[in-house]
Amino acid sequence: MPGLIRDTDDHRAIRESVAKICARYGQQYFLEKSRNNEDITELWAELGQAGLLGVHLPEEYGGGGAGMQEAVVVVEEIAAHGMPMLVWVISPAMIGSILATYASDALKRAWLPGIADGTKKVAFGLTEPDAGSNSHEVATTATRDGDGWRISGSKYYISAIDQSDALLLVARDAELSTPEKKRLSIFVVPRDAPGLSYQKIDTSIVSPDKQFSVFLDDVYVGPEALVGEAGQGLRQVFAALNPERILVGAITTGVGRYAIEKAAEYAKTRAVWSGVPIGQHQGVAHPLAAAHIDVEVARLATKNAAVLYDEGDAGVAEAANIAKFVGAEAALKALDQAIQTHGGNGLANEYGLSELWFVTRLMRTAPVSREMVLNFVAQTSLGLPRSY
Repeated sequence: MPGLIRDTDDHRAIRESVAKICARYGQQYFLEKSRNNEDITELWAELGQAGLLGVHLPEEYGGGGAGMQEAVVVVEEIAAHGMPMLVWVISPAMIGSILATYASDALKRAWLPGIADGTKKVAFGLTEPDAGSNSHEVATTATRDGDGWRISGSKYYISAIDQSDALLLVARDAELSTPEKKRLSIFVVPRDAPGLSYQKIDTSIVSPDKQFSVFLDDVYVGPEALVGEAGQGLRQVFAALNPERILVGAITTGVGRYAIEKAAEYAKTRAVWSGVPIGQHQGVAHPLAAAHIDVEVARLATKNAAVLYDEGDAGVAEAANIAKFVGAEAALKALDQAIQTHGGNGLANEYGLSELWFVTRLMRTAPVSREMVLNFVAQTSLGLPRSY
């Protein structure tokens, strides 16, 4: 389906490589694994072996040495085959970005090659029951014990901890914090560390990447687990937020592409009442055309944010938030219209539309709510007074 994005030769090659792998598995593979609470082990491994998980990570640590623009192509194309992968955004993108920027050489060598080739995954432990994603109110605490730390607390809505090898944990540093200001530190905590446990949260989301509550009861980590400098965790977390938002833009626009393509094909062949294809009627055609326009504009916004990120432009935060915002809105509109175009079939599992609804709806709320995006734009872009 033609669109506004014009790939470079390299980007076209990446997109075609992703498409070939995804086509061999198909959306039903993804959905069946999701329904059966199974991991997409085979697909993930093949993407890793093809260099499509670490395309943006440093070459010296097993990555492809490319940038956020290439990561966007990979993530969008996977989602455009009906397989939105939350764990790609978390492990290769967010965790990979933090480790590549701040971790010691030993931590980089221990984790980045495995993240890049798909043999290792790392979950992200920030959100908490009473703080949500407000990193300023993190209550999970790391207390000095010799040259290491003991960590106690809990995390909430942690994606894919069950399939991950470790948790990148954000904790309040008890030694460095004051009543006036909390200082955060970040640690790589093995999933099997004594005192770490987790419990699945039942949701309506159909995805292999399940959500969990994570509990830390006096979990000990040594000095090698610390990422970057103790007490500087807030700055380090922020290094992952722009990639996260940009790649949510990529996931959602991929879903939007998938939904519109399915609806357009159906509208070309489905004929009722008058005997002509339903796509010939403006009541069907115009809403799909409008949804397509919105998705293409969101793709442009996402590509622009990726370019700014790769160039180190100071405007990337605004661009990343906008990409996330317009991507989620456009995808939901496209998916809703695709379901409507299919009539009752839009809710049939075989068409693979309705099962994408809740994971797409999640992107309106997470990783940052649309309201917080609007707060950010109001304050930083428009210069309006802070409202919270």
